[in-house]
Amino acid sequence: MDQLSNWRDRIDQIDLQILELLRERARLAQQIARWKQKENLPLYHPGREGEILGRLLRTPHDPLPDQAVRAVFREILSACRSVARPPRVAFLGPLHSFSHLACEEHLGTFAEFFPQPTIADVFRQVERKAVDFGVVPAENLAEGAVGDTLDCLLNTSAKIIGEVLLEINHCLLSRTDDVNQIKRVYSRDIALAQCRNWLRDHLPTAEQVAVASTAEGAVKARDEEGAAAIGPARAAEAYELKVLAERIQDTPVNQTRFWVLGSTLQEPSGYDKTTIAFSVPHRPGTLHRALGALREHQINMTMIASRPARHTPWEYIFFVDFQGHVNDEPVKKALEEMNRDCLFLKVLGSYPEALEAL
Repeated sequence: MDQLSNWRDRIDQIDLQILELLRERARLAQQIARWKQKENLPLYHPGREGEILGRLLRTPHDPLPDQAVRAVFREILSACRSVARPPRVAFLGPLHSFSHLACEEHLGTFAEFFPQPTIADVFRQVERKAVDFGVVPAENLAEGAVGDTLDCLLNTSAKIIGEVLLEINHCLLSRTDDVNQIKRVYSRDIALAQCRNWLRDHLPTAEQVAVASTAEGAVKARDEEGAAAIGPARAAEAYELKVLAERIQDTPVNQTRFWVLGSTLQEPSGYDKTTIAFSVPHRPGTLHRALGALREHQINMTMIASRPARHTPWEYIFFVDFQGHVNDEPVKKALEEMNRDCLFLKVLGSYPEALEAL
């Protein structure tokens, strides 16, 4: 017992030291925020915060796992930002949706959250500068790119300034304890698609109803007899539901990538990704030639998706992610060459690549 008491005393001393260091860090963050406001600079710099987390994760931190280091310092960064002014963030709501979890994963819990009914509304809030940032789903490992987000990116002044990779654990949520009582299942269309096999095997007669978000589905499951929702476990506690089944998605590894939206293009961080949209004439070889510019300049493409061009039947807009920043010389040259073969080309953002993706 004497040894245990000594260990506890030592922990108490360390906690006080940590608290004093946190106070000192917060005071420095306040000074930096005041200077940035005086110089009319943005308070939030995702590249700098990514650099901090990357350096900490490269520093030996046994026995703490990477996830613990990331979570602790994400909250420290979030708390220090809040001493100046908590960032205002719009996302696809209601609260406790996966988009809300992505906000907290990127910006921590010390932010002001503004849930929006649709992805288009998130873009509008950023464009009007009613918020500092928006968070929207970009693509899922199983179901691919999110069409609503890609469509909005074509007609917005907002820029992609960051990305978040979020592990998605779909749960069946309901007021009832009995799965056999469930007649209707609510969720976002992409979530229903990710769980189609489980639903076929366990709820073959239940009606599947698509709604704007997983959290909206949880609200409907709370308010309707014989209803259930597919969403995060966290929504169960928030909306007074029970978790009847966990990890009901069809693929064992289920991640969704989210984009963080802001008003201005970010400066290079040294480990960046760029997203562009473009279209090419409907002639043989034009897409091959356009993408060939990336190969010629040794630029690694990480995603390609397409959406129908609304103005011309059977023509398409292509969306591409590649590693590098728009201000990097090889990227500049590649985009100049691509432009020669494109009807239009738009840079949607250059931003720090998610740490989990590096």
